[in-house]
Amino acid sequence: MYIGGSLFLLALGAILAFAVQDAINGIDLVTTGYILMAVGVLGLLLSLLMAGRTRRDLDPPR
Repeated sequence: MYIGGSLFLLALGAILAFAVQDAINGIDLVTTGYILMAVGVLGLLLSLLMAGRTRRDLDPPR
C-alpha cells in the first residue's frame, strides 16, 4: 500500500465515520469508518518508514 492508497483509506474512513448518517442492516458504518482510518494510518506510517529506509540505502557513504 502506497501513500496515496493510505490517504484514500483514511479519507474514506473519515467520511463513513463522521459524515454518513445512513444505516445498512448488519453493517455498522461508524465502526467500519474507524477501521478504515486505522488501516490508512498504519499504511501511511509503513509507507513513510519504507520510503525513508530506501532513501537512506541510496545515500552515498560519508
